[in-house]
Amino acid sequence: MELIKFGHACFVATKNGQSIVVDPGELSPDFTPPENVVGIVVTHLHGDHWSVEHLTRMPGIPLFAPADAVEAMREFSLEAEAIKTGDTRTVGDFTLAFTGGDHALIHPDTPTCQNIGVLIDNGEVYYPGDSFVEPGMPIKTLALPIAAPWMKTSEGMDFLTYVKPERAFPTHDAILTEAGKGFVDTWIRTAAEKVGAKYERI
Repeated sequence: MELIKFGHACFVATKNGQSIVVDPGELSPDFTPPENVVGIVVTHLHGDHWSVEHLTRMPGIPLFAPADAVEAMREFSLEAEAIKTGDTRTVGDFTLAFTGGDHALIHPDTPTCQNIGVLIDNGEVYYPGDSFVEPGMPIKTLALPIAAPWMKTSEGMDFLTYVKPERAFPTHDAILTEAGKGFVDTWIRTAAEKVGAKYERI
């Protein structure tokens, strides 16, 4: 499976000439829809994980998101299927299984929203969205959030150490400068080495 990382939280998984798009948001201006997209996953309703501009460039493709995000998309005449924890879907040659439930807490005074993590092809790729929800199975490649208002670097290190993937790549990092990315990468790479995982930018 080929993985292509775009700005912030957006990435594309491709196999057999088919692609799954994950979180094409407002902080991913470099995103270009690949050919033969068979499914789109939006982990939650925040704008850094989906944008009207990106989604309207991929009309008629199965789009999966939590119920509150689906409701927000309807205001822009975007159609999506509401997904909850435990759901599975098959699109093209891909199997998608959904985990999660709630977005990680940003602040006690800030309302939270629904959040889904996605397991692609039985753990070939796992992305928890804006959370550190456990995948519940061995993971080959982990898309690891590394910088957000809801997390600390140490939490990303702990999550990687717990999941013990074969490899990991950083995501959710648009709030970091280039220098800041290198700083955080050094700490995450230290955690990855402890569990024999390969951590690299893709």
